[in-house]
Amino acid sequence: NPAVVEEGFGPVITVETFTTEAEAIATANHTEYGLAGAVWTSDRGVANRVSRALRHGTVWINDYHPYVPQAEWGGFKASGTGRELGLAGLEEYREAKHVYENTEPAATGWFPQK
Repeated sequence: NPAVVEEGFGPVITVETFTTEAEAIATANHTEYGLAGAVWTSDRGVANRVSRALRHGTVWINDYHPYVPQAEWGGFKASGTGRELGLAGLEEYREAKHVYENTEPAATGWFPQK
């Protein structure tokens, strides 16, 4: 179904039918995109299993689109790389560097002396 594999933006919702939990997960993950998705269920076990199995950057349970700035934002697969917002988003703007200074240089014995 093309509605499931395209990354649509706007006030749209895709509703698909399924028979098993595994089929629902496979259908939701059968796309090159993975920005966000939602799980609607009254069963917390199902909600936890399915949300972990979905390859989406954000998964809401019994809601859609609330966001807080502390939560990182970004997709999986062709929906982008990296994260914005939250601590993970701040890390995108850092360049970690390791600098080691030997304050007492001396022969280490790592290599044989000739």
